[in-house]
Amino acid sequence: MPLARSLSVTSLSGLDEWDEEFELEDAVLFEIAWEVANKVGGIYTVIQTKARLTAEEWGENYFLVGPYVESNVRTQVELIEPTNPVLKRTIDKMNASGCKVYFGRWLIEGSPYVVLIDVGFTAWSLDRWKSELWDMCAIGVPWFDREANDAVLFGFLTAWLLGEYAAQSEEPPHIVAQFHEWLAGLGLVLCRHRQLPVATIFTTHATLLGRYLCAGNVDFYNNLAQFNVDKEAGDRQIYHRYCLERAAAHCTHVFTTVSQITAIEAEYLLKRKPDIVTPNGLNVKKFSAMHEFQNLHAQSKSRIQEFVRGHFYGNLDFNLDKCLFLFIAGRYEFSNKGADIFLEALARLNYLLRVNHSDVTVIAFFIMPARTNNFNVETLKGQAVRKQLWDTAQTVKERFGKKLYESLLVGQLPDVSKMLDKEDFTIMKRAIFATQRQCQPPVCTHNMLEDSSDPILNCVRRIGLFNSSADRVKIIFHPEFLSSTSPLLPMDYEEFVRGCHLGVFPSYYEPWGYTPAECTVMGIPSISTNLSGFGCFMEEHIADPSAYGIYILDRRYKGVDESCNQLTSFLFQFCKQSRRQRIIQRNRTERLSDLLDWRYLGRYYIAARHMALAKAFPDTYAYDPHEPASASGFRYPRPASVPPSPALSRHSSPHHSEAEDNDEDERYDEDLEAEKDRVNIRQPYNLPVKGKAVLGADENGEDEASEKN
Repeated sequence: MPLARSLSVTSLSGLDEWDEEFELEDAVLFEIAWEVANKVGGIYTVIQTKARLTAEEWGENYFLVGPYVESNVRTQVELIEPTNPVLKRTIDKMNASGCKVYFGRWLIEGSPYVVLIDVGFTAWSLDRWKSELWDMCAIGVPWFDREANDAVLFGFLTAWLLGEYAAQSEEPPHIVAQFHEWLAGLGLVLCRHRQLPVATIFTTHATLLGRYLCAGNVDFYNNLAQFNVDKEAGDRQIYHRYCLERAAAHCTHVFTTVSQITAIEAEYLLKRKPDIVTPNGLNVKKFSAMHEFQNLHAQSKSRIQEFVRGHFYGNLDFNLDKCLFLFIAGRYEFSNKGADIFLEALARLNYLLRVNHSDVTVIAFFIMPARTNNFNVETLKGQAVRKQLWDTAQTVKERFGKKLYESLLVGQLPDVSKMLDKEDFTIMKRAIFATQRQCQPPVCTHNMLEDSSDPILNCVRRIGLFNSSADRVKIIFHPEFLSSTSPLLPMDYEEFVRGCHLGVFPSYYEPWGYTPAECTVMGIPSISTNLSGFGCFMEEHIADPSAYGIYILDRRYKGVDESCNQLTSFLFQFCKQSRRQRIIQRNRTERLSDLLDWRYLGRYYIAARHMALAKAFPDTYAYDPHEPASASGFRYPRPASVPPSPALSRHSSPHHSEAEDNDEDERYDEDLEAEKDRVNIRQPYNLPVKGKAVLGADENGEDEASEKN
């Protein structure tokens, strides 16, 4: 099925420069989501990282609306009095009518204002509002679905908030309200039903039915046109949720989604083609020094190596300097996230490394939270043994150093045979005996509650990768989110990613994919698929993604076995790279971070808001987008030299052998290549001052940020 393009394509040249300017002085923006100051999933990251850019554009007229969760508010929100007099009257009126509405600043970048609504406090109205929902649009919500009940309460309360704000305004207001996902969608439906003066935007980050269908191991993308959506939703007991999502998609002025692949999905499952695609971005922080991120990689890698030393104590028969760290992370959806195909590819990679007598060892980390009851005793013991060995080595070193110092003081060269006495050897022998273990290093770092039925562990048992000495591929399953306070692996997620060599995300269902995007901005190569929003975005914008460390796995047009072979090939070729080639590739990967900066991608949200204003208030606002002349969009070119892959290397590319790193014919110049890449990419647009919103950047203009690479 061809990838149909939406009105405003996800390419940096997809939006023409705007001749007119939008007056936003009398407009106010409400962004409504269940994940405002309430981390549940990826939408939290979208809203949190985008807040700074939106706050700069809208200033005091930007308000995020979410649920009041006391544990989150205590650590993330500073409660204050409303600064906007209209909003203050609105909140006071709602509180006087039996609600609990709070106002404050969310303590993140940009410090945006937040309006937090206590949905539990108004639960007494649930039956009345559910009855009203049935009378209005014949959607019945069962009593046992707590999440849907919360959606009903949250929807009616947000519609009440927007309606009250309009009523309290002295002049007719121009309100823009952007609703994220089905949990917030009912508020949009109520706004349109009550004919409130609100320009509405509905953003779906993943369709409900799509996620459920893919979790059921169906051939999703080849059967999109054939699904009986009502029956499928009913069979999965989510028909009421699906109706709320579909109603929001059809009632909204502007319908958006996060990627082209999700736009196709929404067109078939929600029966409306998105008006605009709004890719997800990140706040990219550029380093003042060219290779500072390489230094951070080395520091984080050394901390991972320390963990590996403890985990594999007694079986540490491989060279850590020739050890590659791969990882997959995210929600524990075994098939959707591609953990199944990754494990199968690791088994095939293990065979290839063994038959080719490779000296490279691959350690694959699976960071996916599952139900556990505690750390594995053997894993904790490993870290204790490592620490004990370190303390022993330090003790012997101090004794050795003292004897060496005393020998040099009297002007004699030390007798090496007398530097270590019998007691020193006894201490060291005891330490060596302590490293002996009668079992293989554990695959899982925790005690699983459902060990016998866990998909990852069952797959490991099937492929037989038990961290034995003969295997060149080792597996570590860490079924818990990483934390710097963990006694096992004391690193936060960002630090861990920086220390790895490759992120592997062979997802079958991934509407966007923040994990590979985070790898890219940190200069870590990654494997994605052409069924993920990130993979499609990179394929569209980069002429040769693999040259920049973005490997795109074909899971759309190839079968599972073919895709697995392709993934194995990617991994094997990566293992054959020299250290210098990996450094070059990380430099190239990090330079792509500009493509994922909100300074670029925020323009699509701006376009969606302007489109909504023009549709809701045609007498005041006008929006006339132009179709791009070419469907190809912006294409980031191939790098100046050949991609650093052993399979593709030619004489002018980095050589495979580390011994040849100083070859005089080596023509790779990092600074020169980086300069060429900076010329090839358009600079981020300068954000307009409050009150003026102009899309696009001056083609010939210069941006100070472009000087920092």
